[in-house]
Amino acid sequence: MEDRFAYGLNPKKLGAVSAYLCDPASAPAEFLLTKSQYQAETGRAVERGALFFQIRQAFPPGEVTPEEANKIGYETAMRWTKGKYQFFVCTHIDKGHIHNHIYYNSTAQDCSRKFHNFIGSSFAVRRLSDRVCIEHELSVIQNPKQHSKGRFLHYGQWIGEKPPSAQQRVRLAIVEALGQRPADFPAFLRLMEESGFQVKHGRGGAISFLAPGQDKYTRLRASTLGPGFDPDDIRAVIAGERPIPELPKDSPAPPRRVNLIIDIRERMAQGKGPGYERWAKVYNLKQMAAALQYLREHDLMDYDALAASTEATVDRAHKLAGELRDTEAALSKTSELMGAVVQYAKTRPVFDGYKAVGAGRSRPYFVGSI
Repeated sequence: MEDRFAYGLNPKKLGAVSAYLCDPASAPAEFLLTKSQYQAETGRAVERGALFFQIRQAFPPGEVTPEEANKIGYETAMRWTKGKYQFFVCTHIDKGHIHNHIYYNSTAQDCSRKFHNFIGSSFAVRRLSDRVCIEHELSVIQNPKQHSKGRFLHYGQWIGEKPPSAQQRVRLAIVEALGQRPADFPAFLRLMEESGFQVKHGRGGAISFLAPGQDKYTRLRASTLGPGFDPDDIRAVIAGERPIPELPKDSPAPPRRVNLIIDIRERMAQGKGPGYERWAKVYNLKQMAAALQYLREHDLMDYDALAASTEATVDRAHKLAGELRDTEAALSKTSELMGAVVQYAKTRPVFDGYKAVGAGRSRPYFVGSI
């Protein structure tokens, strides 16, 4: 931590610096103090996981001054951490372009939580940085590089390929092991060990693999690795009952919804005060920046392209609405059948008992006179 912070605060590189809830000169000690308080209050260990996180934010040459870049970096960090984590922003001017190094603590200032990195966090912080730059009328990267699966590369991946994740490595190793046609499931596990993976046997027959260089085991199950990678599926492949599973493809990110802007004049006529007016102006600016960012990302800056995309989306919505109605009708019919099955299950014991005592059979009776 000290070495990273010393690099950011190097006076030969530094053009501007700002901080929130900490002093950059003593940030390592303050970050660790927050972590010790977190451990004392919650009893949870802080040794595991990251001690801090870093965000890099770059600007084209001549577009901003060091002070302006630092202000934008501060705003980006504040909106990313929501004001709950200590951070400081170092603006470097030693390269051909001005860039920010944003360091923030992984433990919240109030010791209530820790920041956990999530899938797609680099994409989320890039979108936030682009939105802040658009709000300040600065340029953003129009066509960022992508890898084969269509996701955007972050700054550290522009030079080389992104290494595969632990799940991807496990899936590839499983496919290669099955391609060698193991005789049984234990032979398959031995092939996985020969590939460099550690095999862990858990409760209930659970199997997990630890990829080389990883700290966390990956469970062998379909919910983790995708369809066809369940232990029963692997056994079926070994027995020749099903083909080798295919490697799953990443699903596209869900589309982002952009809200409409607020009619400030109408709201002011309804009796809103000046404080609401200031908030509404900032809100509208953010919504317009989000809309502009969406249009740029989807190459819809031309009106004809936007109209064609809108028409295609409407047609697809109508088609999905029809499919939804058919599905609801099928579900209604299935619900009726399920209800009939439940009633049958409830009354079947009564019917069996009725048959067991001979109910319904003809009984002998006496005919004659007395």
